[in-house]
Amino acid sequence: MEYTELKVWKETRLLVNTIYKMTKLFPKDETYGLTNQMRRCAISIPSNIAEGCGRKTPKDSIHFFHISRGSLYELETQLYIALDQEYCTEKSHQEILDQIISCKKLLNGFINYYETLKNK
Repeated sequence: MEYTELKVWKETRLLVNTIYKMTKLFPKDETYGLTNQMRRCAISIPSNIAEGCGRKTPKDSIHFFHISRGSLYELETQLYIALDQEYCTEKSHQEILDQIISCKKLLNGFINYYETLKNK
């Protein structure tokens, strides 16, 4: 199966789009701050899933999936900072947080699957 067919990759790509839409509303003076940081972080999530899928061994793949998971946690923290700075509403914060939680679950399941391959 191609990585582009994976639900985890598709969902994290949707998360990237959500982050781009959200950060378009941030103040202009955040362009090189939180806006840039959140976008780069979000982009790294599906990118590392793709890179992991292109690796030769399950062990190599898992390394990139863990980087992707770390970026999800980083993005979650940045989302809280955006809320603290009142760059988003409680409602939009919760909606994106729900997306992040869903992506974490999918990615954890994907990592667990690769762990079984590694141990064979």
